[in-house]
Amino acid sequence: MITQKQVEDAVCRIYRDAVIELPEDVTLALRRAHENEDNKTARLNLGTVLKNIEAANTDGIPMCQDTGLPIVFVKLGRVRVENLYQGIRNGVERATMEVPLRPNVVDPLTRKNTGTNTGKGIPQVDVELVDGDYLELTVFPKGFGSENNNALKMGLPGEGVEGIKNFVVETVKAAGGKPCPPTRIGVGIGGSSDMALKLAKKALLRDVQDKNSDERLSKLEEELLEAVNATGIGPMGLGGKTTALDVKVEMVDTHTAGLPIGICIQCWAARHSSIVLMDE
Repeated sequence: MITQKQVEDAVCRIYRDAVIELPEDVTLALRRAHENEDNKTARLNLGTVLKNIEAANTDGIPMCQDTGLPIVFVKLGRVRVENLYQGIRNGVERATMEVPLRPNVVDPLTRKNTGTNTGKGIPQVDVELVDGDYLELTVFPKGFGSENNNALKMGLPGEGVEGIKNFVVETVKAAGGKPCPPTRIGVGIGGSSDMALKLAKKALLRDVQDKNSDERLSKLEEELLEAVNATGIGPMGLGGKTTALDVKVEMVDTHTAGLPIGICIQCWAARHSSIVLMDE
């Protein structure tokens, strides 16, 4: 059995990793953007971001003062787990004290801070049942400079692919420099309203260089990235070639009367970290 303490230890460790060490695929994408940029201000901003990443690694401190809302994606296979949610919650609370993390979680009405990065319904846990003998935990700390620029549209079927493209570009333009570009952009298509937004967020767990197995979506991802970068918003909204490092699209079937489109924008600090636990 996977014990509650094992889950707690694992979550605490990967939360630390997520806020301090940017995934290599994202770091490489930022370096490529820096090398390819000919706008002086954009190069300066990208250079500063890269120095920030290096300093976080060297000093063992979070790369951003906003250490995010704790979101944990769980893939649950054929394993026995002791009190999974409490283990996750304890791990977040420990990480808050040990890393340390900025306490971000508040009551939405009174704005009273819990001080622990846990609270009613938080950490936010998404469980996916999988065919396998393992438990995978992924910590996805979501900063709200980018989260505040997410968007949902309950489109009409007739809007089609062009409607999806237009909505993504309009959302990026409205966000401007607020989500600290260059961003990663997740797009969820189909399902219901909440499912479209969840798909958009989960799309951001894919590697920057990952090519969509669905040729239609792969083509759409390329076209969206080109359109987003053509806006010229650039790093930190001050102009340049790279407004987004990539666009990832996930899709499920939906109702005949609708075309739900969810957009999740992630800042340059596209943080996440995973671990796999086995039932011994």
